[in-house]
Amino acid sequence: MKNIVHFLKSKAFYVVSGLILQVLILLIFLFYFSSQFILIYYLMVLLSTVIAIVIAGKDQDSSSRLLWIFVILALPVFGGILYLLFGAKKIPKALMIKDRQAYADYKQYAHQNMKTLQATGEDPILDKMVSMAWANGYFPVYEHCSLRYFPTGQEQCQAIIEAMSRAEKFIFVETFILDNGRMWDAILKVMIEKAKAGVDVRFIYDDFGAFTHMQPDYDQWLESQGIKTHVFNPLKPQLAMQMNNRDHRKIIVVDGVTAFTGGINIADEYVNMKKRFGYWKDMGIQVSGKAVEQFTISFLQIWNYQANRNTSYSSYVRPGADFPETAGTGFLIPFFDAPTDENDTGKNMHMNMINMANEYLWISTPYLVIDAEMTATLKLAAANGVDVRILVPGIPDKKMVYQVTKSNYQPLIEAGVRVYEYTPGFIHGKVFLSDDENALVGTVNMDNRSYYLNYECGVWMRKTGCLQDIRKDFESMFEVSHEVTLAECRSVKWPVRFYRDVLKLFSPLI
Repeated sequence: MKNIVHFLKSKAFYVVSGLILQVLILLIFLFYFSSQFILIYYLMVLLSTVIAIVIAGKDQDSSSRLLWIFVILALPVFGGILYLLFGAKKIPKALMIKDRQAYADYKQYAHQNMKTLQATGEDPILDKMVSMAWANGYFPVYEHCSLRYFPTGQEQCQAIIEAMSRAEKFIFVETFILDNGRMWDAILKVMIEKAKAGVDVRFIYDDFGAFTHMQPDYDQWLESQGIKTHVFNPLKPQLAMQMNNRDHRKIIVVDGVTAFTGGINIADEYVNMKKRFGYWKDMGIQVSGKAVEQFTISFLQIWNYQANRNTSYSSYVRPGADFPETAGTGFLIPFFDAPTDENDTGKNMHMNMINMANEYLWISTPYLVIDAEMTATLKLAAANGVDVRILVPGIPDKKMVYQVTKSNYQPLIEAGVRVYEYTPGFIHGKVFLSDDENALVGTVNMDNRSYYLNYECGVWMRKTGCLQDIRKDFESMFEVSHEVTLAECRSVKWPVRFYRDVLKLFSPLI
C-alpha cells in the first residue's frame, strides 16, 4: 500500500497521467469533429495523405518511414496528426538556438593538428574515418594519448573514483541514469569532499533516467552540497517531441587530463552490487592526454545551453604542452552525436566500422534493433568473407525490445553473420572491434533511439595499445555465450514470429 501511495505522489505518476489525459482529450476532440463535420473529416484525410507522401520522400531511416506510413494507412483520419505530434523530428526553437550557439563556440576550439593529419594520409582507413568525423562535427583526430579498456563496470567505477580523488581543479560528471545505492554513495562522497576543498564540481543527469529513482528537487540538494548541477531536459506532462530527446551520454572528466566513457550509468546494477538480469557485463574506456579536451568541451556544450551564463572553454582546456608526445601509440577520435543536427554521427561510425572490416568484425550491443540499411550492411560484410559476430544479452532487461532483437537473428544468420547470446546475463557494453586494428567504445546502441533521438558519445581507435585487451574480452565472452543456430530460428512458432514482426514494425517507438 505504501508503494502505491508513494507512486501516486511521484513525478512519474504526474507526468504519465498528464500525457495520457492529453492524448485522450485530443483523440476525443478529433473523433467528435470528424464525425460531426464531414468537411473536417476529409480535410484530415487529405492532411494524412499529404504527410504520407512527404514521409515517403524523406531522407530518414526506413523503419521510421514504414511505421508512420502504416499508422496513416490504418488511421487515415488521425494518422497525420499523430505523426505531427510524435513522428516528426522537431527540435524546440529555444533548444536549437542554444545548442547551435554552443556548437559555434566549440568550433573555435576544433583545430586539426596538421602534423597528425599528414601522418594519417598514409593510412586509407584512418584517412576515411578522419574525413567523416571532421565532416560530421569537426571532431579532430589525436595521437600520443593513453587508453585503458575496462572489461567490467566494477573496474571502471574504481578507476573513476581513484581519478576523482586526485582532482585538483575540476570534476565534470554526466550520466543518463542516476539511482541511489552504493555506487552513487561512493562517487557522491568524493564529489562533496572535493567541492568543499574548492574543486569545481559539476554534474549533469538526465531527468528521464532519474525521475523514478530520485526526488524531484534532488538537484537543489546537490547544489547545497557545493555541486553545481543541471537536470537535462526536465520531463513535463506535455505532448512534445523534445521529451524524447534524452542525454544518453556517460562522461567523466578530471582536471582536463583524464576522461571516461562507456556503458555504465550510476546505479548499482552496472557494477554488480545489485543483481537484476544475471551478471551485468559492461565495458568502458579511459582516455589520458590531449584528446581529453574533446570531452571537456562537449560537457561544457551541454552545460552552457542549459545555463543562464556561459562557461568559457578556455578556463578548462589544457594546453598541448601539458601532455607528453610519447604517452601512447595509435590514433583516436572522440565523437559526440546530437539530434539537433542532420549528422547521424553514431550510426555513421558504426557503418564505417562495418564497411572497413577485412578479416573480422565483432560487436557487442544490448539492443539489436536495426533497420533495413544496417541489416544489409552487416549481411554484405559477411558476404565479403568478413567474420561478423554479434553479442547480445542472454537475459534481457526489456522483454519487448529483446523480441525485436530476436526477430533480426534469422536473416543475419542466413547471410553468414554469427549471433551469440551472453549466457551469464545482460550485456550492456557497446563495443566494436575489427582486424586487431580498429575499435569503438561508447554509449551508442544499435537502435533508433541512439542513432536519431539521443545525445551520445564514444571513442574510435586505430592501432592503439588497448586493442588486444578488447580482443581478449570478446574471446572470453564468446566462451561463455550460446551461438544461435539457424535451426533454432526456423523452429520458432508462427504466432511468435507474427508478434515479433508487429513489435519490429513499432520498434522506432520503443
